[in-house]
Amino acid sequence: MALQVTDGTFDEEVLKSDVPVLVDFWAPWCGPCRAMGPVIDEMASEYEGKVKISKMNVDENPSTPSKYGIRAIPTLILFKDGEVVEQITGAVSKSSIKEMITSKAL
Repeated sequence: MALQVTDGTFDEEVLKSDVPVLVDFWAPWCGPCRAMGPVIDEMASEYEGKVKISKMNVDENPSTPSKYGIRAIPTLILFKDGEVVEQITGAVSKSSIKEMITSKAL
């Protein structure tokens, strides 16, 4: 399962992480977000120990999405050493997400 991050845990879990972190910005009412949910959870198992796969509910945590200019969901942001290295907006395939992680984080 993907790690649930909040405005309160974002700095510790994402920015200070010693491994790259993929954050899925989503909301329960968003159809494409719900469709991507199982893929994100699968990837959490596949990349365990190498990349931290996490999710942030934008309705419950407005501060962080605002800071990163999230205007559409789902948006995936890949962080490495506390910096944004890649961003994808919209529902994308698992292979697209894997490609982003492999090329930018590993």
